[in-house]
Amino acid sequence: MKVTESTSHYDNLELMSVQELLQNINQEDHRVPEAVKEVIPNISALVEKIVPRMDAGGRLFYIGAGTSGRLGILDASECPPTYGVPHDWVIGLIAGGDDAIRKAVENAEDDENQAWKDILEYGFNEKDTVIGIAASGTTPYVIGGVREAKAKGLLTACITCNPSSPLSQEVEYPIEVVVGPEFVTGSTRMKAGTAQKLVLNMISTTVMIKLGRVKGNKMVDMQLSNAKLVNRGTRMIMEATGLNEREAKALLLSEGSVRKATEHYYKNQ
Repeated sequence: MKVTESTSHYDNLELMSVQELLQNINQEDHRVPEAVKEVIPNISALVEKIVPRMDAGGRLFYIGAGTSGRLGILDASECPPTYGVPHDWVIGLIAGGDDAIRKAVENAEDDENQAWKDILEYGFNEKDTVIGIAASGTTPYVIGGVREAKAKGLLTACITCNPSSPLSQEVEYPIEVVVGPEFVTGSTRMKAGTAQKLVLNMISTTVMIKLGRVKGNKMVDMQLSNAKLVNRGTRMIMEATGLNEREAKALLLSEGSVRKATEHYYKNQ
C-alpha cells in the first residue's frame, strides 16, 4: 500500500461540522512543512548541481501529470515575470498537453514515451535538468521521461510523497516528502500537493538567487507587466537611490528594470 493511498486518520467526515472539518484539515496541513524540513539536505544537493548547469546554458524541465503537472507549470510560469528570465529557462510539461491544465485528459499519464517527446519539442542539451513530479511515484509519463533523460546524460531528480518509489529508483536526486495519509483518502491534491508546491518554491527561488536574479532581498529583474509591479519597482529605486517617487518612476520606465535603473543612476553620479 502506498502511503499516499493509505486510509485517512479521520472517518465519518460527512458527520463533522464545518468547524471540525476545517480544524482537522489544518491539523493535517501542519505535518507538511515538517516533512519538507526532513528532506532539505536532498533539496540542497540537487540545487547545488542545477545552478552551475543553468549558469552554463542549461534549462530546468518539470514533468508531471494531473495536480503534479499543474504545480510544475505554475512554478515555471512564474519565473519569467518574477526574475526576468527567458520563458524557456524553466519549462513545465504536463501529461496531455495544455488541455490538461484545466481538465483531465484520459489515459495521458499512462504513456511512458510521451514526456520525452514533449521535451524534444524544446530540444535538449547535456546541461539540462529534468525533475519528475508525482505524488505516487508511479506515474508512467513521469518515469519514462526521467529514464530517457538520464539515458541521454541530463541531470534527473524527482519530487514524490512515497518512500522508495519506482520513480525514485530512476533518478539521481530523489526528494521524497512523506506527509502521510490524506485527510480525504487518496486526495493527493491536498498534503502531497502542498508539499510539492513548497519544494518547487524552494528549488526555483534558491536557483534564481544563486544565478544573481535577486539583489539584497529584491526582485530587481522582475517584469513591469502591471501598475502594481511598476509601483513596487519605483519604491525599490527610491530606497536604493534616494530619488523621489516621480524621478524614480521615470527612471524605471526609461530603463525597463530596477537593476538597470539603479545601475544607470550610480553610473551617472
